[in-house]
Amino acid sequence: MVALLALLLLVLPAFPFRAVAQQATRPGDGSTYSTRELVGSGHRFFGSVSRGLALTIEEATRRWGEPNGYILGQEAAGAFVGGLRYGEGVLYTRNAGDRKVFWQGPSVGFDFGGDGARTMMLVYQLPRVNDIYQRFVGVDGSAYLVGGFGMTALTANNILVVPIRAGVGARLGVNLGYLKFTPESTWNPF
Repeated sequence: MVALLALLLLVLPAFPFRAVAQQATRPGDGSTYSTRELVGSGHRFFGSVSRGLALTIEEATRRWGEPNGYILGQEAAGAFVGGLRYGEGVLYTRNAGDRKVFWQGPSVGFDFGGDGARTMMLVYQLPRVNDIYQRFVGVDGSAYLVGGFGMTALTANNILVVPIRAGVGARLGVNLGYLKFTPESTWNPF
């Protein structure tokens, strides 16, 4: 288990989370979503946890700028060393319309528990809507009992996806995994 955590700590710096997102962010050019727009959309979607959501969105836009798309959806996940996550939602973009998306993926690490969550994913530097259909790799960590709120970052081919989750369940751990986005629902996480 110690070796796995050491491996995670060595792999994490290899992901260019900050640099990737800042390259394509052009605030105010009409193709991105402002913090205010994202918080408003999140308030309508998340409801009672909106204060935590607003703070998390503000932190994400402070780090990575304004996204050019976002996904609102729901997901379920469980883990006992190895884990699985499944979700569905709608990708919103300014210039390519809205599109239904599904995601699934495995993880491995020091991770135990299960949760169900409402999810908002900020999407940065998405050149075409179809480019969302690939695997996004990242490291995730959770520590909550009954409910929790969290943010992580996943990357692939200079596109950054930042899932913000408000969930119910019990979860503890750190894992390395990926989310695979697809246009159709599937049970195959690989």
